[in-house]
Amino acid sequence: MNAFDLPTPEQTAAVDAALLTRHSMRAFLPRAVPRSVLEEILAVASRAPSGTNTQPWQVHALAGAALKRFTARVTAAYLDPDQNAAHREEYAYYPLEWRSPYIDRRRKVGWDLYGLLGIGKTDKARMQAQHARNFGFFDAPVGLIFTIDRVMQQGSWLDYGMFLQNIMTAARARGLHTCPQAAFTQFHALIADELQLAPEQMLVCGMSLGWADPAAVENSLVSEREPVAEFTRFLED
Repeated sequence: MNAFDLPTPEQTAAVDAALLTRHSMRAFLPRAVPRSVLEEILAVASRAPSGTNTQPWQVHALAGAALKRFTARVTAAYLDPDQNAAHREEYAYYPLEWRSPYIDRRRKVGWDLYGLLGIGKTDKARMQAQHARNFGFFDAPVGLIFTIDRVMQQGSWLDYGMFLQNIMTAARARGLHTCPQAAFTQFHALIADELQLAPEQMLVCGMSLGWADPAAVENSLVSEREPVAEFTRFLED
């Protein structure tokens, strides 16, 4: 199929299925992802558009012993009160001032997840333990850390989002699942040291990638989406 061919109904359905069945998984099976498959996913994802073809993405793929060392160090920092307090995000992922409807959606998805896990609103210890699972990539066999050169500006971050979406869609096309994670941004300094990042490299986010555990109740969570009519204006006259 080339860029000018019309897709078959089967091809359209396959793309739609990859998009519609993608949601954040928070429990993975201990089944390895072949490096060749990961390389295929990243190669496909690299076809994401970027302004003047700048391709601002840099990927650090962790598996095996390197993944274990990384997750142990970041998890320990999160669980240690002194270390946790010493680390702060380098950029604001979330708004500094929350308002409706965004805060409502944030709260709902959070309590929906905790509800599935049987975590009550006053159970701070279990909340912390669940959040700590972020730093172990939810036991996924592959952990991805994404960085960008500090000279790049807001437009390149938009490009980066399309690259990340391509990774998640290409993973679904191969039966894999993912979980994009902003939680790692708090520990950017520690991660830069662990991965020996160049000073000009800035942490964007992380991502878990692997075979989702179908028996894990948290993986049944599918967050809601607003209908098209709620977020679109059609201007035709």
